[in-house]
Order: sequence, then structure tokens, then C-alpha cells
Amino acid sequence: MIWQDLIITLVNVIFAYALIPQVYQGFKEKKGFIHIQTGFLNSLGMFLVAFAFFTLGLTFSWIIGAFNATLWMVLFIQKIIY
Repeated sequence: MIWQDLIITLVNVIFAYALIPQVYQGFKEKKGFIHIQTGFLNSLGMFLVAFAFFTLGLTFSWIIGAFNATLWMVLFIQKIIY
């Protein structure tokens, strides 16, 4: 494991921690708080970054990056549904 993988993973864990309350609030209040364009572009971008981490062999980074992308996708879907 290289040090860059640890730093990227740590930062992505912090980002995920920040997104979880937003996702929970959306389900709780049945509202899509994020603009549709923001949710879509962040989700797409995060999936592409996770794929790049995967191709570089940064195991922890791509896993938590894919988790972040999924959280953004949930926010995007909440905006569409609610």
C-alpha cells in the first residue's frame, strides 16, 4: 500500500461522512435538496475518479470513491423522485 492511497481514502471517508446526513435527511423529509445537475455531475465524476483509482491499483481509494459516488447517485435519485 502506498501513502497516496491512505491520504485519498481518508479524505474520501470525510466526504462520505459529510454526505450521509444529507442522504438521511432526504429520505426522512422526502425532499431532494440537491440540484439535479449537481447530483448527476458529482455522481458521474466520482464514478470516473473511482475507476481511475481502480486502474492505478489504489484499492481503498476506489472502494470508498465508489461509495461516495453511490451517495451522490442517491441524492440525484432523491431529487428526481421527490
